Amino acid sequence: MLPRIHCITDVPSTGTRTLAVLTEVCRAGVDAVQVRSKHLSDRELLALTRDVIAAVRPLGATVLVNDRLDVALAAGADGVHLGLDDLPVAAVRALAPPGLLVGATCRSAAHAVAARDAGADYAGVGPVHPSTTKAGLPAPVGLAALGAAAAVLPAIGIGGLDAGRVAEVMATGAYGVAVAAALSRAEDPGRAARDLVAAVLGTPAHR
Repeated sequence: MLPRIHCITDVPSTGTRTLAVLTEVCRAGVDAVQVRSKHLSDRELLALTRDVIAAVRPLGATVLVNDRLDVALAAGADGVHLGLDDLPVAAVRALAPPGLLVGATCRSAAHAVAARDAGADYAGVGPVHPSTTKAGLPAPVGLAALGAAAAVLPAIGIGGLDAGRVAEVMATGAYGVAVAAALSRAEDPGRAARDLVAAVLGTPAHR
């Protein structure tokens, strides 16, 4: 099954705290980690991805790399998540081995149709709400756009989400959620993860 609860790494550099937080939230039921960092060198990103895989794969979590198919393949990750300005999904499918999970950022149903037809497994839709985690984000797409995309592909809502907003997200027909600050910057990441997992798993999975 596709993972439903994604934790996106929010790290300016590598470090043991990142791995400790990821291990804690995956023990609480988070079933995917998206490795994302715009500040690391290629070698540092590869090392971080390998460290994340070693830490969370034994806990049953899937590991994806944002933007970088080369790093995902070199590290032995489970998949890649592609932004709108990254390699096209079809090009990644042509290069990737069978079974590699491919997600695509989508901001509309039309984006989701194109991603589906190119071979994407899921759509990461957002930002649903304003987010402080990543600079330069476009305006929020809102819940209606999330619901429209969810009718096309399994949709993972992203952007300004926490456990308190899960119900409205899942009511659109979304398959799951992706969060960064709600876990990585939480006072108690384990508790925040348990609350998030309970909120998502308390709703039906739409596919």
